[in-house]
Amino acid sequence: MSTIIGEALPNIPWQEKPEGTNSPVWRYSANPIIPRNAIPNSNSVFNSAVIPFEGGFAGVFRCDSRSVSMDIFAGFSEDGVNWKINHEPIVFEGDEEITKREYRYDPRVCKIDDRYYVSWCNGYHGPTIGLAYTFDFKTFHQLENAFLPYNRNGVLLPRKIGGNYAMLSRPSDTGHTPFGDIFYSESPDLTFWGKHRYVMGTVDGDASAWQSKKIGPGPIPIETDKGWLLIYHGVINTCNGFVYRMGVALLDLDQPWKVKARSRNYILGPEELYECVGDVPNVTFPCAALTDAATGRIAIYYGCADTVTGLAFTTVDELISYMDEYPLEIEG
Repeated sequence: MSTIIGEALPNIPWQEKPEGTNSPVWRYSANPIIPRNAIPNSNSVFNSAVIPFEGGFAGVFRCDSRSVSMDIFAGFSEDGVNWKINHEPIVFEGDEEITKREYRYDPRVCKIDDRYYVSWCNGYHGPTIGLAYTFDFKTFHQLENAFLPYNRNGVLLPRKIGGNYAMLSRPSDTGHTPFGDIFYSESPDLTFWGKHRYVMGTVDGDASAWQSKKIGPGPIPIETDKGWLLIYHGVINTCNGFVYRMGVALLDLDQPWKVKARSRNYILGPEELYECVGDVPNVTFPCAALTDAATGRIAIYYGCADTVTGLAFTTVDELISYMDEYPLEIEG
């Protein structure tokens, strides 16, 4: 048995695993939970992040407009399934050099101490990691960009490591990146980042071909008694283009750049129509996970075909057992 280190969340969205399901992750029966037209001017709502807030839930949502401009919007929910998303994007307070918008997409939300930190892919002469904090999901204070261009998928850890803030990210290029490994970085103040460490990369050959092109961190890592449980995305380049699936790994608690375990099998991939057909077909892209320490339950929010938002379920024991059953040989 494995234990999630954290708070109980008795109102976590949940459905029991259907009988006969072989996958360690199963979909919500009423998916997608957020349609592409959830707000009046949205073309799509996907790759978004949610978190417990004031007895319910809050989140930051990627809503591409009908002119297909990319921005992020705050939203609220009582049950984590039915969402009310603001009709206007977040307006950040801060240095006008940094708050000037080029584009914003793929947010994550992480609570550290009394603040909710938002990270996202920020347009600043190319993609980089934007950072901000809020107390109430109404006023947002933007901080300095974490890195130079080019970088994507900045994901904070929910507590300091060795006295420093910690982040996973995926260095990239300016385009639709045809490569990508996961790296770890630290900061004493959320402004100056260093101590960069390689975490893990793609897998050559057919040992685990679903993650042969690029990988990147997904939801905020989940602290367990065995290590940091990392749900991530992996990509293969096929004759029909990129296919995005989810994987799982276990990182060392004190040195999170050290991988303790990793599954060679994906845990969820595009199968349903809403995952296979959309603006970008064949995408399951995880950005958030709610956890209940009392039961070990995990609810994963993920983007589907870059068009709508889906919800899926698992437990800490399911994921760790799956890594044990289908292990990937760890590098080094």
